[in-house]
Amino acid sequence: MNAPRILVVDDDTIILNSLCEFLRLEGYTATGVQTFAQALEALARQTYALVLADVQLPDEDGFALLRRIRSDYPDTVVVLITGYGTIESAVEAIKLGAHDYLTKPVVDHDLRLALRRALHQQSLIQENRELRTRLAQQYSLESILSQDYRMARVFDLVEAVADTRTTILMTGPSGTGKSMLARAIHYRSSRRDRPFVEVSCGALPEALLESELFGHVKGSFTGAVRSKEGKFLAAEGGTLFLDEVSTASPGMQVKLLRVLQDRQFEPVGSNKTVTVDVRVILATNADLAQAVREGHFREDLYYRINVVTIDLPPLADRVGDIPLLAEHFLKRFCRVHQRHRSGFSEPALHALERHGWPGNVRELENAVERAVLLSHGPQIELEDLPAGLRTQGREATCTYGGTSLKEALAEPEKRIIRAALEAHHWNRQDTARALQINRTTLYKKMKRYGLEDEARRAGL
Repeated sequence: MNAPRILVVDDDTIILNSLCEFLRLEGYTATGVQTFAQALEALARQTYALVLADVQLPDEDGFALLRRIRSDYPDTVVVLITGYGTIESAVEAIKLGAHDYLTKPVVDHDLRLALRRALHQQSLIQENRELRTRLAQQYSLESILSQDYRMARVFDLVEAVADTRTTILMTGPSGTGKSMLARAIHYRSSRRDRPFVEVSCGALPEALLESELFGHVKGSFTGAVRSKEGKFLAAEGGTLFLDEVSTASPGMQVKLLRVLQDRQFEPVGSNKTVTVDVRVILATNADLAQAVREGHFREDLYYRINVVTIDLPPLADRVGDIPLLAEHFLKRFCRVHQRHRSGFSEPALHALERHGWPGNVRELENAVERAVLLSHGPQIELEDLPAGLRTQGREATCTYGGTSLKEALAEPEKRIIRAALEAHHWNRQDTARALQINRTTLYKKMKRYGLEDEARRAGL
């Protein structure tokens, strides 16, 4: 492991050499300079974990150097040294971001402890930055895999609205990735370094949900033994994701309407109004427009949240994405569980493509993880899949329902043509060639099954 690099800044040659020698004996790599300008040159040439600087310098003072380091080199921690220490100057140094403040003559034990604490702080800063970087990569828009044209339109919409304050409503069946897309929106915005907080409205009764969102003061209800900060405050400056918003009670809908309009609320049991700066993303798997018509959801709240709507299609309508997602999950779970599987057999992949996926991407993810854990061969076989999927890969027993053969084959033919179109990005020439039919036949079948109208609406 490389020794931490420390830059020592002091205009007194004797003290400078003494400090550098002490640091080298302690196992650090030390570099000494005597002026503000020399310190900036050294910082530009080399990365330092810590700067140990005198407050009194011939060209600038140590506070100016501290401000410059905090601005240009935020991963470097600073410890200031002075021969004329006062409480006021110590307070100023800490306010400006110095990790510690020592007075001359510096005691070896005090310096040793200050360096140890400061370098521990520096390692925490670096670790935090690395974790944030990994999170941003994990939840980036690029990490959401799809070659479906409808998802491409979703990505375009996310690009357009991610770095704005507008409220977003996401709709679609459970398991389609609404939470992951909400995180992608957060990490693509200028709020990426602030909190992302997720709340499932359907998981809590109304009384607890109000406290969870807005917080409460001590004694506001039985069991409130201490004050609690709500999720809106926890997400200050960042993003709050409210899932299953359709389950909110009428009373909670009124409170949500106010906080979305004014960004203000009162904690439970308090008369104090709190103002927050929070970007709100909401999600539902219900038809809110129908809920409004039936009187179950407030019309004014619906129009408040229905500013930008992102509709996520079910996995069954994105057959071309199934092999892509399955391979992605296979690689991930092989890495997590330390297994080696080269891929899926043809019958297994065929079963995955034919399954209806009522649980959507989440169900596919769970099915692949199960297969990775239970399979024994070099690849995932049909027998490794859950029982409900295995029947999709075998010849099914068919019963006659009184329809003509042409009618019975219409739906499977439509699904095959749509899947082929999606696999070839709706290029008619390539799709016709893959299906081994001429382009005129393809156009007729697309028109018959409404696929031509679907393509026209999507601009394809």
